[in-house]
Amino acid sequence: MKKRRYEFVLVFLMIAQGYLVFFIGIPFLWTVLSLGFYIVIILFTVFSLMLENRTAQNTLLWIYILLFLPIVGYIIYVCSGQLFLKGYLFKSKRIKDREVFETLSWKKQTADLSQFNDHQRNFAHYLDRVTTTTANSKTKTKILKNGEETFREIKRELKEAKNFIHMEYYIFRDDRLGSEIIEILIEKVQEGVEVRLMYDAVGSLTLSGAAIKRMKDAGIKVHPFLPIKSAFFNQKFNFRNHRKIIVIDGKVGFVGGLNIGDEYLGEDEAIGFWCDTHVVLEGEAVQTLNTIFLLDWRYVCGEMLVKDERYMKPIPTAGDGMVHVVATGPETERMSDHYYAMITCATKSIWIASPYFVPNQAIRTALRIAAHKGVQIRIMLPEINDGFLTQYATRSYLPELLRSGVEVYAYQKGFLHKKIIIIDSDLATIGTANMDMRSFRLNFEVNLFLTGTDSIQDLVAHYQEDLDDCLRIRPVEFYKRGMTEKAKESFARLFSGVL
Repeated sequence: MKKRRYEFVLVFLMIAQGYLVFFIGIPFLWTVLSLGFYIVIILFTVFSLMLENRTAQNTLLWIYILLFLPIVGYIIYVCSGQLFLKGYLFKSKRIKDREVFETLSWKKQTADLSQFNDHQRNFAHYLDRVTTTTANSKTKTKILKNGEETFREIKRELKEAKNFIHMEYYIFRDDRLGSEIIEILIEKVQEGVEVRLMYDAVGSLTLSGAAIKRMKDAGIKVHPFLPIKSAFFNQKFNFRNHRKIIVIDGKVGFVGGLNIGDEYLGEDEAIGFWCDTHVVLEGEAVQTLNTIFLLDWRYVCGEMLVKDERYMKPIPTAGDGMVHVVATGPETERMSDHYYAMITCATKSIWIASPYFVPNQAIRTALRIAAHKGVQIRIMLPEINDGFLTQYATRSYLPELLRSGVEVYAYQKGFLHKKIIIIDSDLATIGTANMDMRSFRLNFEVNLFLTGTDSIQDLVAHYQEDLDDCLRIRPVEFYKRGMTEKAKESFARLFSGVL
């Protein structure tokens, strides 16, 4: 805490010096002293960066920012949370969350894995050892394809709520769809249903104050995750809650790639058709999803509901496989490990769909080795991304994968936003985490890991259907791209560590 205050004092001193030097004018000697003071701070910060032993790419990126963006670069460095990136910012949350999960009775249950094959059992054992949650066999999952099917199901289940509704979203807009959801929530509050809504302060920046006030006045409990005004000064601004969770009465849960907004229904003409995937689940795993919500809720407003039996009663149902709900964030940084573990256990096929594909070295190596072993690897990406850096950083990683025999497909129909990995058609993950550094290291994410469930076959079928709207990127044609395109890719790749 003292170091944090010290760093912000330096920020204000540097701003004050810059103002005096460039706008007021001070004697030459003081200008030289100010410059020397600035250089000492930057050199000390660069030295501290090197001592942290991060990846060379990440270290060099921040050194470039510090050196080539005077004062502004240092402000970005301090306020982005880089000083406490290795878990310190959310250490308290991590410890408290783990303590809660360890006290839950259903966490101590041992899953029966005898019905599964070797790679399914190996991956299930891995998740059980490294996560605070547990796999559930008494859970039913159903895949929802695209916005129309997803929101039809969500609205239907919301209207059936009897006791409570818990919602957690990265993006929640008060456009046509958002307003319709808000109306349903207000109606349920008037019927006596408890409604809690948590939204990310940056992702939901367009959520109007009027809509928030209307919900609060109606009795909906609404809280932002890491408000901008406080997150900027406590270095948490760069860490966002990317989760999309709905839990209704502890019986039904929703999780996946779709936020609340008209574009997710394909109604934004600038974006066009929106290809995405969501999941509705019933049974024991819903309780895990609800626990994740309640722990995030405690973090944002201090209300402790995890021990309240009204919200914590498991409602098992007949399942057809294993469902493991896993939450990750900057306090754990394990989603990359989970994806790597899945990829390395493949024996036949690896099918990936991701809107933001900026894989780290470990995942790229695992994909190349699997391809050389003869495993079929398909990667589905959007033809056009919604950001210059992500678009070209993704393309910069394609040559090494294409040379290894990886099949890469560009989705043509609209914007591909689904986040799934399917291994050997009997192991899969679906959720909120992209395959990029932001999801791996900065965002709070939540994924379902499915083992032997019937819903995996639906994911396979949907993937094959979407391939019909894709254009395969052929190595020979891709290598013929111009020097301008290659330069853009190389430039964007420099920022991979923060994308």
